[in-house]
Amino acid sequence: MTTTARTSMSDTTTFKEPDLSHKEILEVLTGLLSMLFVAMVSSTIVSTALPTIIGDLQGSQTSYTWVVTATLLAMTVTSPIWSKLSDLFDKKMLVQVSGVLFLLGALAAGFSQNVPQLLGARALQGLGVGGLMALSQAIMGSIIPPRERGRYTGYMAAVMAVATVSGPLLGGLLVDSVGWRWCFWAAVPISLVGLGMLQKFLHLERVRREVRIDWWGAILISIAASLPLIWVSFAGKNYDWVSVESAYFLVPTLLAVIALIVVERRHPEPLIPGRILLEKTTSLAIIGSIAVGIAQFGTSVFLSQFFQVAQGFSPTEAGLLMLPLIIGSMIGATVSGQLITRTGAWKPYMLGGSVVLILGLVLMGFTDHTTAIWHLSIYMVLMGLGQGMLMQNLVLVVQNTVDIKEIGTASGVVSFFRSLGGTVGIAVLGAILANRVSDHIVTGMRDAGIPVAPGSNTGGSLDLDALPAPVLEIVRHAYGDSTGYIFVIAGAVAVITLVSVALMPHTELRTTVAKHDEKDPLGLEQPID
Repeated sequence: MTTTARTSMSDTTTFKEPDLSHKEILEVLTGLLSMLFVAMVSSTIVSTALPTIIGDLQGSQTSYTWVVTATLLAMTVTSPIWSKLSDLFDKKMLVQVSGVLFLLGALAAGFSQNVPQLLGARALQGLGVGGLMALSQAIMGSIIPPRERGRYTGYMAAVMAVATVSGPLLGGLLVDSVGWRWCFWAAVPISLVGLGMLQKFLHLERVRREVRIDWWGAILISIAASLPLIWVSFAGKNYDWVSVESAYFLVPTLLAVIALIVVERRHPEPLIPGRILLEKTTSLAIIGSIAVGIAQFGTSVFLSQFFQVAQGFSPTEAGLLMLPLIIGSMIGATVSGQLITRTGAWKPYMLGGSVVLILGLVLMGFTDHTTAIWHLSIYMVLMGLGQGMLMQNLVLVVQNTVDIKEIGTASGVVSFFRSLGGTVGIAVLGAILANRVSDHIVTGMRDAGIPVAPGSNTGGSLDLDALPAPVLEIVRHAYGDSTGYIFVIAGAVAVITLVSVALMPHTELRTTVAKHDEKDPLGLEQPID
């Protein structure tokens, strides 16, 4: 194997340019993508199981939303921390630690006896998922040049897309066969196989440098990301959107953001470096990623609920009905990745993906409890194509702007904001859906002559088996007629992604892992046997 050493005037560290064969890269990716698959599945596998889980654990619509949000929130606030650590410490060791944390969370979730226990276990899972997400992208950026990376990020994007939307199918099958607890326990054997593959095949050059961890930045990021999500989950129901209670959440959030900016500007190793954020491609990719996150996570979670609650399908049937979304995502991710590697052009495919995603979301906005399944299937294929063409390619174009020593941080920045978008999306869309469902139920019950007690928690319970037939029909129609509204909102937000991609400068993807001048004017490049 021949590698190339590159040094620079600003960094005396010698970096050996990796020269891995296709077979060697696939061996690493097998373990990496196995772990990534179960991590991503964990975010959505509960979606078809949630009506059963929440009914069994005596939860509410707010509990429904937070079982998913707890994982995404922990993943979101920790991903930039994991990303920065990957630039400072051994990536292999870190990905194994995050995998173990995920496994412990999965085991604990399966043994949960009430909603608070389940939320705590899901948060621990999210801590591990944040590491697996961030480190997977950082490791790929450390062994594959950007031009070739399009090919392999297509594989990763396909795995992420399939995991995101196949989770509901797997969850439905497990609920109907062995029970909802196996939605969590099923991740254990696959994760163990992935950890074994990484131990055997993953070998990385570590670039050693002084370690300075930005502890205050980590704390402030956690506060700034967490408080708004807690706020939107209760605003409009427990208190008014504009109220003193809302200020209790929003004022500390604003102070945390201001403090974070000050800390990050002064720290020598900031979690979110300003020079990366202010780079035009990166800043636009961040904006676009937020909208993609809302479409990716929010829509898949509430689609499954729509099929079960609004249309009365079983968990398994609801999962099978999500297959068009899976197929579209696979095709969009793999085909765009291969074309980007062959041509080096990424912008046309991302623009096309943005348009297709918006079209799919807008069409979904016209759905109600009477919409034909074949119509929904077409809309889901369009949504999947768009998601697949955007997710990992947004990370790829940002990785192309930074050197190897910042590949983890740059990847983590985009993943952080995509996860933040997904977390915000589920929390906000869930709150909007809960309020609209409640209003529809009240109206439907009054029209049917069924008395509604003032202040009653209409629509708060998802234990549908306990509802009388007339009320059950009203609840199904309420969910069916309310879900389309949140897709309209997601489609409007996705327009921001289209604008962001359109404004990105179309730079050529480099053919080396390290960033350097092609002509090497200082003569610092030399081959190493």
